[in-house]
Amino acid sequence: MVSKKVFVVFVLPPIFSILLGAGVMADILQKPDRELNMMPMSFSEGISTHYEIVEFVGLSKQYSISEPVKVQVKINDSAFDCGDLYITIYTVGTNDVITQGGFFDQCFVSGSKLLPVGDEFSELVDTPGSYKIVADIISKELKKFSFTETFTVK
Repeated sequence: MVSKKVFVVFVLPPIFSILLGAGVMADILQKPDRELNMMPMSFSEGISTHYEIVEFVGLSKQYSISEPVKVQVKINDSAFDCGDLYITIYTVGTNDVITQGGFFDQCFVSGSKLLPVGDEFSELVDTPGSYKIVADIISKELKKFSFTETFTVK
């Protein structure tokens, strides 16, 4: 008698849950215009790549192998006040990451629109070639700004 209660209480509910979940998932994925979005906090709606909004300050088109790449990012959007800044340098063509810098909780002070606040991105790229530098800014409201430029090292 006890074994029937154990079966009903502990074994049947997980079996029914798995079957019901599999049935619902199969039904949803059978619809051709439906897609499974496992990350509801996607940035796809908030991406802005307008050149008027984000720009690099201090970036040259050409560097020598002994000269560091020093940049700051200027944001011309009054909607942005705080967020995270990521600056990444890639090789052109292969998209291999050369270096990356992250600056968290960046908030503008006294009307300045330059990031990082009180700091600068400064990295030495010592291999000759063509590179792209990408600035990704993610605001506290999860709005994403992105900007890309290219430069060469000789």
